[in-house]
Amino acid sequence: MAPPKKKSASSSGSFDSLPTAGKAFILVLILGLVGALYLFVFHIPLTDDIDAAKSQHQRLRNDMRQAEQRQQDYLQLTQELASREGIDRANKRVLPEEAEIPAFLQDLNRVAELSGLEIRRVEPRPEENEPLYVRIPVALRVAGKYHQIAKFFYSISRLDRAINMENIAITNPTVSSTEEVVLTVNALATTFRRPSEPTALESRPAPTNRRQGQGGMR
Repeated sequence: MAPPKKKSASSSGSFDSLPTAGKAFILVLILGLVGALYLFVFHIPLTDDIDAAKSQHQRLRNDMRQAEQRQQDYLQLTQELASREGIDRANKRVLPEEAEIPAFLQDLNRVAELSGLEIRRVEPRPEENEPLYVRIPVALRVAGKYHQIAKFFYSISRLDRAINMENIAITNPTVSSTEEVVLTVNALATTFRRPSEPTALESRPAPTNRRQGQGGMR
């Protein structure tokens, strides 16, 4: 019987029989394949997800900044609107849209009583139309002491509504039972209201309180 043939080193295919350089090459090749597999299967999709998340985060931050800016603009507009409404209410007290004659006469009577004057005549006159406002005159005759009359005119100037005291004339000074001089004063108390067209008031402020007299107080 013939003896069995020995297997050659090249036909064994054993990894252990490879030289060190071959083993290192195969190991590097395997690591390269694993690295490429990780790169294409895990790393690139993960990087894309991270980039997408960063982009979304940046968009959300921009949206938040825009929302905060809109909120600040809204708060500023709200404050400006509230301020304008307050100014408009104050302007309507100075120059109302309606004549409001009862309220006007009530103010005159109240100020006269607080000043200690005696009201002898209150006579509303017809309205006088002006380009930017309407004049509402009321003829007055009051009687009282000098300091009472001065207090009356001063208190009128402190009212919210615009009122002019015009054509002031002092007549018939008399002496009371307490030997005090009582003066009779005729005046034209003129107030104002807005005209029918509100846009006519935009280019000019409301009239301010002033004092015009004929015949000064002595």
